[in-house]
Amino acid sequence: MSNESVPESNPTSETPSTNNGPIEVPVSDGAAEFTTAPAAAAQAAKPSAPPVAEKPPVEEPAEPLEDFANILMEFERGHARKPAGGAKQIEGTVISVSAEQVFVDIGYKIEGVLPRSAFRNNAEGVKAGEKVQVSIKGRNEEGYYDLTRFKVAQPHDWTALEEAFKQKTAVVGTVTGVVKGGLTVDVGVRAFMPASRSGTRDATELEQLVGTEITCQITKLDITDENVVVDRRVVLEEQARAAQEGKLAVLQAGDVMEGTVRSLMPYGAFVDLGGFDGLLHVSDISWNRVGKPEDVLSAGQKVRVRILKIDPDTKKISLGLKQLEPEPWETAPSKYQAGQRVTGAVSRLADFGAFVELEPGVEGLIHISEMSWGKKVRHPSDVVKEGDRVDAVILAIKPEEKRISLGLKQTLTDPWSDVTQRFPVGSQVEGPVTKMMTFGAFVQIAEGVEGLVHVSEISAEKRIHHPQDVLRVGQVVKAQVLGIAPEKRQIKLSMKQLVPTTIDEYIAEHKAGDVVSGRVVEESTGGASVELGENIFAVCRVSKTAQPQAEAAMQSGKADLSSLSSMLSARWKGSAPAPSAGPEPLKAGQIRSFKITKLDAESKSIEVQVA
Repeated sequence: MSNESVPESNPTSETPSTNNGPIEVPVSDGAAEFTTAPAAAAQAAKPSAPPVAEKPPVEEPAEPLEDFANILMEFERGHARKPAGGAKQIEGTVISVSAEQVFVDIGYKIEGVLPRSAFRNNAEGVKAGEKVQVSIKGRNEEGYYDLTRFKVAQPHDWTALEEAFKQKTAVVGTVTGVVKGGLTVDVGVRAFMPASRSGTRDATELEQLVGTEITCQITKLDITDENVVVDRRVVLEEQARAAQEGKLAVLQAGDVMEGTVRSLMPYGAFVDLGGFDGLLHVSDISWNRVGKPEDVLSAGQKVRVRILKIDPDTKKISLGLKQLEPEPWETAPSKYQAGQRVTGAVSRLADFGAFVELEPGVEGLIHISEMSWGKKVRHPSDVVKEGDRVDAVILAIKPEEKRISLGLKQTLTDPWSDVTQRFPVGSQVEGPVTKMMTFGAFVQIAEGVEGLVHVSEISAEKRIHHPQDVLRVGQVVKAQVLGIAPEKRQIKLSMKQLVPTTIDEYIAEHKAGDVVSGRVVEESTGGASVELGENIFAVCRVSKTAQPQAEAAMQSGKADLSSLSSMLSARWKGSAPAPSAGPEPLKAGQIRSFKITKLDAESKSIEVQVA
């Protein structure tokens, strides 16, 4: 108001009424000043005064139409306006990238900020000018708008809360305190968050949330009872999944990454690659054969791995550690050739053979059939054990199949190399029966050397239908070598050749020059077949001159039957002398005395002549 004094109205005086209400006094700036009716009446009741020089009118300030608080509220409402729809995301433009934050122009007077972790690869490669969808969470301590890439609402009434609950939209709230079983959160109204859904691990972390702004999701909304329950953990998990998917999207097979061994399993190790895991299978840990992952790795160990495969459906990542080292089989063809003698350690045993590690990542197989020349190997453990160092000979190599065939017995002297010198034909051998077939029995006559006794060579006394009729596996027998074929690794044996017979015994009991009795069983030109005993036959040869003389003597003389009978009886016993007239001619059925001229034990033959 002006300092100029204004006559006050007499409180006792009557105030003239007017039907026109307040008197409007125009001012120079066109604004309207309002005076009360009593003031106007008092002014009209003043006595007239002599005219004086008028002072210039002093302009009084107009009364404010609105107070400062309302103006500030309207300013803030316009300055911090939210996108239409509340929870709807807006498009921002990246302005710059700092060491920790990404600054985004969201169309307001003040920029917004996002943490670098909100982008893939920690915002590596993010450039100014890129567009990004964001939601406003609030203001940070520096005055910038705190942004998130998730759809977030800031409800201020029950209607907004109900909409966020239906749409399952994340909302921003402030933790106001710790209560029994959880926290209280201001999300426009008082809400409760169970401790198990706070995303914290203990009470200390729970208390640290008080006073902080969090993003959560409404899981229960009862408007009647004003009961609101929120969940922060589900939002954190969704953010973690989104971050993981963002990282996975840029990964490719062949990438090399740093990781930490998180856990060990019998089939491999899980490696933390920074928010997501990959499986390092036991077969991809080392070019060497690894029995258990814990033999090579330990939990917490830092490793560099190569991504081998990413399953587009399950998002599972297969990792490799050995793939960072050179492939040993790339140089194997230049190191190993067939016929080469090598040394290695037995790495593992199988029913069909033993694997030998020649160098890390390169193994050869000794098949069970290549372990011994003669010993019947039923299992590799009969010859070698895991960890044994053995010498072997390379039999074949196939680099394209990553296979090397080895022989253990080839490092020893081949027992067939001098078999003809050790076991000549006709020699006697001895050994156990190793196997029987319908056609004969196999006999081991030396280490690595077996011979076959045909079923017809088992016995000379009776007919054998199957070797098992008279033999058994493991039985030690004697046999005679009938023939050898070293190139085929075959030896023919006979057992019956060594079994004593009647003729063998007869030959053993007689010698050349002995006179024996025999019966002529068959005549032939120049001689006859003479039976000296049961199944013992000899060949009697007669000269051409002696035969006619004997026949003539028999025709000229008259034989005395009684004396002839006595003579034959005596001669059969070997005591009667031959007639002086010459030998009688040989006739079938005659019993005569014969002189042994030849005994051959090998061919089992006897030759005699008339005594």
